[in-house]
Amino acid sequence: MKFGVSTFITDRGTAPTALGRAVEERGLDSLFVAEHTHIPVERRTPYPRGGELPEIYYRTLDPFVALAAAAAVTDRILLGTGIALVVQRDPITTAKEVASLDLVSGGRAVFGIGVGWNEEEMANHGTDPRTRGRLVDERLRAIRELWTQEKAEFHGEFVDFDPVYSWPKPVQRPHPPIYVGGGEGAFPRVAALGDAWLANGVPPRQLGPQIARMRNTAGRDVPVTVYGVPADPAVIEEYARLDVERVLFFLPTAPEAETLTHLDRFAEVAGGFR
Repeated sequence: MKFGVSTFITDRGTAPTALGRAVEERGLDSLFVAEHTHIPVERRTPYPRGGELPEIYYRTLDPFVALAAAAAVTDRILLGTGIALVVQRDPITTAKEVASLDLVSGGRAVFGIGVGWNEEEMANHGTDPRTRGRLVDERLRAIRELWTQEKAEFHGEFVDFDPVYSWPKPVQRPHPPIYVGGGEGAFPRVAALGDAWLANGVPPRQLGPQIARMRNTAGRDVPVTVYGVPADPAVIEEYARLDVERVLFFLPTAPEAETLTHLDRFAEVAGGFR
């Protein structure tokens, strides 16, 4: 099993350069960062975890800028979005951003995606929450065309463009892996468009049956990465028994000294499973 880190990079936490370097130095294999473009002042959509929305959601850096900074000071770790809100992103621009990250990192980009939960946030991008699933699927298909075709075109319900040139192409072939986030409603998306399922903090007891249903839907042995895992060896042992490919320890957003303490603990726990 592989071990990485999931976090929110903000203007009040550890810089992405220092964070990327520290993750790699401790032998962890990946850094996944969250995305929110903004948070509307007037918000009706409840925070999925309950209570007040944490400040980190208001202050996230652009994930591709942050990951490019981390790429510049690392050589090995995977650099992933966890998750990129495709529901709020132009597919042509996003295809170029992911491909550019893959190029500057030497083929280490992972495109973790999801449909999002904050309806007011997505509405500010012109997205109707009622059709967001179809929109995301279509944008992902368009992005794959832009990555893989010299003259890419796409004609759909939400995305429509005649043949275009779009470079750079990704270093990874046929394209950077797409990790599909979400619950059971996302399983058809995993089956059709995903290279892995990114499960968000699902406890091991619930995850086992979900993996079986997801793989049954996909008709293949889709790898699983679990986001937001505590540094608890007993919990990790349960994930290992489920044949989870990777766990991502949740790293609180904090000043550098505190961040390094957390990463030391992550490395210690991961070392017990190698």
